[in-house]
Amino acid sequence: MKVAIVKLSAMGDIIHAMVALQYLKQAQPNLQIDWIVEQGFAQLLENNPHIDNILPVNLKAIKKDKIALFCEIKKVKTYAKNNYDLVIDAQGLLKSAITAKLLGKNIAGFSKESIREGIASYFYNQTVEIPYEANAIERNVKVLSEPLNINISKEEILNKEKFLYFNETQALPIHLDNYVLFVVGASIINKIYPKEHFLEIAQNLNESILVIWANDYEHEVALYLEKELKNVTACPKLNLDELKYVVATAKLVIGGDTGPTHMAWALNVPSITIFGNTPEYRNTYITPINRVVKSDSIVNPLKLDKNDFSIQEIKAETISTLAKELLDA
Repeated sequence: MKVAIVKLSAMGDIIHAMVALQYLKQAQPNLQIDWIVEQGFAQLLENNPHIDNILPVNLKAIKKDKIALFCEIKKVKTYAKNNYDLVIDAQGLLKSAITAKLLGKNIAGFSKESIREGIASYFYNQTVEIPYEANAIERNVKVLSEPLNINISKEEILNKEKFLYFNETQALPIHLDNYVLFVVGASIINKIYPKEHFLEIAQNLNESILVIWANDYEHEVALYLEKELKNVTACPKLNLDELKYVVATAKLVIGGDTGPTHMAWALNVPSITIFGNTPEYRNTYITPINRVVKSDSIVNPLKLDKNDFSIQEIKAETISTLAKELLDA
């Protein structure tokens, strides 16, 4: 049986969906799984033994170049020649639903009541019902498993094998062992923990600290922390394969509700995820080694408050204390 999964972006969302793959292949070893993804995130899926083909698209280019739409349609139609028995739209957006429709006739996805862009559900032959505010990992697992009549329990997810893979023989641009990793940025400004608080955490921990970055602001924070403290190193810019490697070899990852922090959960690495204006119960799984610190803000997952900067009020001491507990475990 050939299945195409449409999950285009973003990093954290893709990671939340990938956990299902090991159980799909375990239940149906002969299942062919192809994954349609934005090309900027394709490397995240590479080397995964549960994915047969990674099929990149560049739908983001359409925003700047309308002519690119025709190129992308042609590309997806080429992928459709694989004759999929089932296409699963795990994104639940209009653009992902249209992509799924171009890929095949038998399409599954979230029900109208389960997604933000309810119109997407009209493209599906089979719909999966789960509240939008439910845990994102459980939502992704259900939409990928239910159309295949496979049941994946919460207990199985909690006992998962790590599921991000990378080239372990690659030469990294950084040589540092036995480190705590700081993820200092996020895609949305009010998900970013203040650099002064990260500085205080680094001061409180008697550990080597490595700081990763992906844009100019994050680079400035990394250089600021490196300049202030001798135990901090600003990491060179990494590609996604290198990032997986750096997260996998960390003692502990500390960061906001963003992709690289969620990588730690995927790789069974201890982590602390800092939440402010987003709901911790929805956006991650809490385990003995993957913990969260949440602000006092009450969050409505159906309508996030853009003016909620409560993450800035979380004391660095709270995170430092939890970090020491995880490091000593």
